[in-house]
Amino acid sequence: MNSSPPDPAAIKSQLSAAVYPDLETMMAAYAAAAVQLARELFLQSLDFQPQSLDAFEAVLSDTAERSDLDLEYEVRLWGGYLGELIRMRYSGSWIMADYPGGNSLMPAVDVRGSHVFPLMKVYRRLQSGESESIAAFYNLVSERLGKPARVN
Repeated sequence: MNSSPPDPAAIKSQLSAAVYPDLETMMAAYAAAAVQLARELFLQSLDFQPQSLDAFEAVLSDTAERSDLDLEYEVRLWGGYLGELIRMRYSGSWIMADYPGGNSLMPAVDVRGSHVFPLMKVYRRLQSGESESIAAFYNLVSERLGKPARVN
């Protein structure tokens, strides 16, 4: 079996060109691509478990260092993964919500009426570096949301 590594440009093009029936489907597609790219390009295993956040941080560190960074795409890709981890863990759903202090709608994970903005967290992480810890963000979210709906 002669399988070649994924072509990141082809994956990006497929994701961007696809027509999604809803936000949930779109974010799941981006998250699945993030898992594939993390494994095959960054040699990191992402499995939608909190224990994979160290690997996720490593991927974000490597991504932030790229000179050809397409920030909007990378935020959607990696923010989709983080959002799916939270959504699955807490049986949440993707919605479009007003970002606090802003005047724009953006994807958020709704968990029992609380809105989590994983794309904004990934944006800040890519822009500001390790001081915007994903693990610390996840711990804060977990503390505020309480016990997971189910352990996945």
